[in-house]
Amino acid sequence: QVVWTSTWFGPDEEKQEAESLTAEGVDVLAMHQDTPSTGEAAADAGAKWLGYNDDMSSFQPGAWLTGPVWDWSPYYIKTTEEVMNGTCSNAQYYGNMADGMVGLAPYGDSMEQAWIDHIEDVKASIIDGTFKPFTGPINNQAGDEVVAAGESPDLGTLLGMDYLVEGVIGEIPES
Repeated sequence: QVVWTSTWFGPDEEKQEAESLTAEGVDVLAMHQDTPSTGEAAADAGAKWLGYNDDMSSFQPGAWLTGPVWDWSPYYIKTTEEVMNGTCSNAQYYGNMADGMVGLAPYGDSMEQAWIDHIEDVKASIIDGTFKPFTGPINNQAGDEVVAAGESPDLGTLLGMDYLVEGVIGEIPES
């Protein structure tokens, strides 16, 4: 189930929407925001939460599971050195797990070791390219196939998604 706050930083809106989800019985919250408000709502409701963008494991650690984190420092260092050396290209860059830009925050104390082991195995498969998380078949909410069986969309296609996948409850807001 997805709800929208239409802000990158809105602690009050974020907590209110998280509370609306836990009031409906949602027991694991994930977010795409930059505050620990979702974690506060999760902890208050006895639920669990996944962070986003930053290691938020110190906020509501009893409810914390993990979350994706980004480390831009290697890219910034490399690019700065290239600029200083006059060798900087204008090539587009989008980091990933294989190059170390994307990682996972520390696991929370409530995470069972079997789950941690499974996540680490999947992470290794993503890094070595043997597992592509968005491989089809993938259907949109209406049940229409948007990614054929065995196909894996390229990054541009993923970034251009304008639909929610089958099984997700909610709607994309009109812009």
